Amino acid sequence: MTTWTDNSADRPVSLTAPSGIDRAAHHRLDEAWLAAAWSHPTTRCFVVSGGQVLIDETPDGRTELVMTPSFEAPLTEAHRYFLGTDAEGVSYFALQKDALPGRMDQSARPAGLREAGLLLSPRDTGLMVHAVALENWQRLHRFCSRCGERTMIEAAGHIRRCPACGAEHYPRTDPAVIMAVTDDEDRILLGRQVHWPEGRFSTLAGFVEPGESIEQSVRREVHEEVGVTVGQVEYVASQPWPFPSSLMLGFMARAISTEITVDGDEIHEARWFSREELRTAFETGEVLPPYGISIAARLIELWYGKPLPTRSTF
Repeated sequence: MTTWTDNSADRPVSLTAPSGIDRAAHHRLDEAWLAAAWSHPTTRCFVVSGGQVLIDETPDGRTELVMTPSFEAPLTEAHRYFLGTDAEGVSYFALQKDALPGRMDQSARPAGLREAGLLLSPRDTGLMVHAVALENWQRLHRFCSRCGERTMIEAAGHIRRCPACGAEHYPRTDPAVIMAVTDDEDRILLGRQVHWPEGRFSTLAGFVEPGESIEQSVRREVHEEVGVTVGQVEYVASQPWPFPSSLMLGFMARAISTEITVDGDEIHEARWFSREELRTAFETGEVLPPYGISIAARLIELWYGKPLPTRSTF
């Protein structure tokens, strides 16, 4: 496997820009330090519930994560997660609740990562993606997979420990590959999943299986989904994707066959596009671009050579 040279690195993949937050993992087991950090007047926290947070627009047009000083935070039990500190020493915590708090000014609104990830600053996006991933893991892994006993939260939300058998459980991240496949004519292969609306095309993707390298996974997924054989695989970038718990590993891949045979289970339709064909398809609305927050849009853009066209640009 080789690594793709990204000549447009000034446009980072969504959810991957430097956040300026030090996760400070060495403090997670220091209860005295955590208690002092929580009590500090500069500490900020926010509520996460069902993968959503509150966001708000500032007078100058920016969108921010709604955070409060810790002393104004809603009550919670053990569901308080330490997310890290910034360069000024401000500590950040997320509080997991069954519902988001109301806002007296009525200006804030709930939002998930698909919306907020495109609006928030790198700092706020980094905090949100960390909190959403932890919240999802905490909700789905309350019991010990070894003995079935209810587990307890430790390490400021980053470990669940079983009081019965002593097993430690850690947040799960599932590696997934996502790839822009091109052929010798420099066309790109895009597919439409069975549950997507008509016209929605994107790059192919799939999960890495046990005992499989990521290169093997790229080749297997492409062949299984559309019957195309892949040769060279080039790594591009990764993207945290907590929907619910994945890490997307992005690749450019070169096809050594071009005949398409869709599996019909995951992929309903797949097509090869030249740049002109894709531009025209976007212009007419025949093809809808992938969601902007996804690394898929960036992979297609790297092949296309410039920002993807939209109907509004014509």
